[in-house]
Amino acid sequence: MVTKKFVSIGLVNPKSATNVAVILRAAGCYGVSSVFYTGERFRHARQFNQDTKGIRHKIPTIGVDDLLAMTPLGATRIAIELAEDAIPLPEFVHPENAFYIFGPEDSSIPKDIVDQCAYTVYIPTFSSMNLAATANVVLYDRLAKSDYEHSNAFIRASRDINNNL
Repeated sequence: MVTKKFVSIGLVNPKSATNVAVILRAAGCYGVSSVFYTGERFRHARQFNQDTKGIRHKIPTIGVDDLLAMTPLGATRIAIELAEDAIPLPEFVHPENAFYIFGPEDSSIPKDIVDQCAYTVYIPTFSSMNLAATANVVLYDRLAKSDYEHSNAFIRASRDINNNL
């Protein structure tokens, strides 16, 4: 029996509609099932969303009051944070069903949320990364460490109208 792998994203009070749009594009590229966010900043900026691929119409993007309450059934919570004693991303083994929680652009994930995550993971860099870049790196790392399809048919299916080599 094949177990379906699910990936969801939680965003703590994201500030930038542009960053959320880039995360939505990544969500579409890397097979994310749902995106949840807290706070009012993105709710107000949502009308300026630059989601050029319309991913918000394909993947549920839902404003919530409590991210932890939205943890998908069977998912492992993972805080992505530059926190002491966190696991470096290159060493992290991604669980099959994951709920990745990212902090806001101008703060950290609240400690009470981090304390309820099974893992805290950080990306080794010389400076903190942009929220959207962080989500892209984590999702790419998950894919790179997985059993993904290696075929020309897959490449052809992944292209948009601008890619034709």
